[in-house]
Amino acid sequence: MAEGEIFLEPRVYTLVYVIQGDKVLLIRKKRGFGEGYYNGPGGKVRWDETLREAAIREFQEELCASPGPLEWRGVLEFYNNNRLEMIVHVFIAESYSGKLCESDEAEPHWFGTDEIPYDNMWRDDRYWFPLLLAGKRFYGRFWFRDWKEIIDYRLYKLENP
Repeated sequence: MAEGEIFLEPRVYTLVYVIQGDKVLLIRKKRGFGEGYYNGPGGKVRWDETLREAAIREFQEELCASPGPLEWRGVLEFYNNNRLEMIVHVFIAESYSGKLCESDEAEPHWFGTDEIPYDNMWRDDRYWFPLLLAGKRFYGRFWFRDWKEIIDYRLYKLENP
């Protein structure tokens, strides 16, 4: 954490997925929590920014580009060893501006929606990510043991407006 930065507890995060037709943009995380896994660009929300501001900032920091208009799709709660550790707000965009680049945090990769690398993603993704790709909104809770094993989960489809 940089000097002077204040984050919320439990930690609140954002994820952004650019979906263009039958392609989705994922990053391969190069360091930190989840290193080596594919995920969406995103990260911690600072206390003085909105969810959208955090999502845009993290996208820019990780990929050197800016996401197009963001649409909120869902929220996920993650418990580890029965403690709520993080709340993640998930957004999609249909476009981005600028040139995608690899950063010290992330390496961008496009995948077909029929070739999502679930075996190299967080274990919970295989449950909620298909809802995201299907255009649904969702709310999920996932209980992990030592971040390695899902011991329980609840996943709800929300009504689209």
